[in-house]
Amino acid sequence: MDGRRVRGDASRRQVLAAAVDLASVEGLDQLSIGRIADAASVSKSGVATLFGSKERLQLATVEAARQRFVESVITPARELPRGLGRVIALLDGWITYSRDRVFPGGCFFAEAAADFDAKPGDVHDAIDRSLLEWNGYLSVSLGYARDGGELLALDDPEQLAFEFTALLDLANRDSVMHGTNASYARARRGIAARLRAAGADPAAIDAFAAVSDD
Repeated sequence: MDGRRVRGDASRRQVLAAAVDLASVEGLDQLSIGRIADAASVSKSGVATLFGSKERLQLATVEAARQRFVESVITPARELPRGLGRVIALLDGWITYSRDRVFPGGCFFAEAAADFDAKPGDVHDAIDRSLLEWNGYLSVSLGYARDGGELLALDDPEQLAFEFTALLDLANRDSVMHGTNASYARARRGIAARLRAAGADPAAIDAFAAVSDD
């Protein structure tokens, strides 16, 4: 029994790794048991046994993508204490996540949101929770930096998190669309300007803005 469970877990990870990569390029709504079976080099019956339905496969794919995002962006930043350093690490980590194509199609959640923003249901809600989790964590992190005296001119962390997410999402879209990293430099400059205006240490912000994403 233990051996079967281990093999089943390995198969599930293999299928979901293929699913998140494929969905980031072709769209989460395009996933099917047959398409994933081909991409993961497993049988359709094997995928069906693991997930049972297209919706359950999509939900598992969203969760696997969330875990990959957390491991790539949030977990490394949490090694730093709360404050401006963690905020910068989160923003830099997000740019690196998009630029280095942690998902082949750029940000998984940008593609998934475009697929499901007007389609109510469990998959829509799972995507929405993941997006809210990121925005909430960034907002709370900005609030800690303000409360610690590092962003004294910041009056609305949620608004600033919204603006940063807009810059990051546009940089991701332009990079994927045009095959260039130039948009990341623009996002860095925009983020740096807002952080300076909020009272951030200029040296820390200059270092963030000066990173080359070529």
